[in-house]
Amino acid sequence: MDQVVFCQSCGMPLESDDVKGTEKDGSKSECYCSYCYQNGGFTQDITMDEMIEINLNYLDEWNKGAEQKVTVEQAREQLRQFLPTLKRWQP
Repeated sequence: MDQVVFCQSCGMPLESDDVKGTEKDGSKSECYCSYCYQNGGFTQDITMDEMIEINLNYLDEWNKGAEQKVTVEQAREQLRQFLPTLKRWQP
């Protein structure tokens, strides 16, 4: 079974090359999605708390097909636990 790789900035699954960001040399990033990272740099200069709020805009997408839907507050708490484990947010 293949291990799911997540964007090390927002946590989006990097399921195909289509969603991967790009390095300065044009190659696909193995760490970041195209929404967070292009041409070897982050697309937005934001804090982790701002990233959490951006992710909450996609809560309906998260809940689509889920057996148990999560509320905004549940999702916010999950993101507060998950995002600090990602490369971009490491000290």
